[in-house]
Amino acid sequence: MKVRSIFSLIMSFAILGAASCFLGGVAKAETKTAESGNVRAEVSFQSTSGLCSQNPQLKLVRKGQTVFNQNIPKEEVGYCRLSDLQVRDLDKDNEPEIILDIFSGGAHCCTFSLIYRYDAKTQKYTAITHPWGNGGRYGIEDVNKDGNLEFVDRDDRFAYKFSSYAGSRYPLQIWQYRQGKMIDVTRRYSQQVKNHADQLWQEYTKIKQFDGGKAALAAYLADKYLLGEGEDGWRRVQEAYKESDRSQFFTELRKFLGETGYIR
Repeated sequence: MKVRSIFSLIMSFAILGAASCFLGGVAKAETKTAESGNVRAEVSFQSTSGLCSQNPQLKLVRKGQTVFNQNIPKEEVGYCRLSDLQVRDLDKDNEPEIILDIFSGGAHCCTFSLIYRYDAKTQKYTAITHPWGNGGRYGIEDVNKDGNLEFVDRDDRFAYKFSSYAGSRYPLQIWQYRQGKMIDVTRRYSQQVKNHADQLWQEYTKIKQFDGGKAALAAYLADKYLLGEGEDGWRRVQEAYKESDRSQFFTELRKFLGETGYIR
């Protein structure tokens, strides 16, 4: 009796555990919405106990009429799960855009935005995809208070380049959305770039004893090129970095800044 009771108890727990696992795997329908003016965006998907959600679909309603209702192309955009959904007028044309932020999955990578705009001629929505890389930490703000919105981010191409991911540092990047295109306007914002360069230099002085501060120096020099002060930047970097691999580091850094467009 005692053995049978213990066996029965074990079987009960096993059945309960199996039921729990089964229920945990059942997909749950979820919806996220955002709206501005006469435009409303709705993303529906099936969430499970796994990392990625399933069957994502975007519905756009304009002036009370559904004008877009399609599945998000998972294979094309690497969809894993929704990060954020916003409806904002990005280019001051009184027609809000839809910003759908998507995470592809992975320890660090990757986040990107699908940005939809309404074409009055065709009366349809079209989209572009903009990658943000590992961080996906951009912000939308009116940087110089002129009424235009900017995407403020960092240049993710510097991730892992001169240090580990945790030790990587990045130059500033500022983007504007105009007529269905993302335009890099960082060089127009010299004061913001200068402030960022100063912050990187201060950070370099704090971390240089750990790994020589190569990542901070690389990002700093990129900012200096954005300011048109490349020669001064090189002078400071060469005076600061005295490690045994300085010649190799300077060669790799110059080549990388050329490949990424900082040295023109």
